[in-house]
Amino acid sequence: MRNEHQAAIETLITPTLEDLGYELVRVRMMGEGRPTLQIMAERRDEAAMTVDDCAGISRAVSALLDVDDPIAGAYMLEVSSPGLDRPLVRARDFERFAGFEARVEMRRLLEGRRRFRGRLGGHADGIVTIHTQDGERALPFEEIQNAKLIMTDDLLAAGTAAQAKQGQA
Repeated sequence: MRNEHQAAIETLITPTLEDLGYELVRVRMMGEGRPTLQIMAERRDEAAMTVDDCAGISRAVSALLDVDDPIAGAYMLEVSSPGLDRPLVRARDFERFAGFEARVEMRRLLEGRRRFRGRLGGHADGIVTIHTQDGERALPFEEIQNAKLIMTDDLLAAGTAAQAKQGQA
């Protein structure tokens, strides 16, 4: 799901993000010419991310990247939260969002297909379970190329409930 360059940046910035109370979701380099380095993070307390959260992460990550300079040439830094229709990149994401609908794309054919859509059943022992219209499928986590939650009424309701709970805290 990631290349060596992205892995090096993850290794560099993860301790600082954790010290600040955030968890790294994904690092992705996008575009050509003047590429964009996308840092996607979320709060460890699972509260909603704010613009101030993203700005603080941007300042901290910029300082680290300026010192270590792991990227040759000019690039843009983009810091964002995963949002409701978030990408699923870590094994625990599949467990955390069990019960919600997702779209999963495999690196190679599995049972004659690469794309699966259905309700997540969770993750255990390196296998992601998804309940599709054709029945339950066991997808090897290491073979997943891309996965993303699908915006549904259930997902929106869960997001609204989380925001309401956060407002009461």
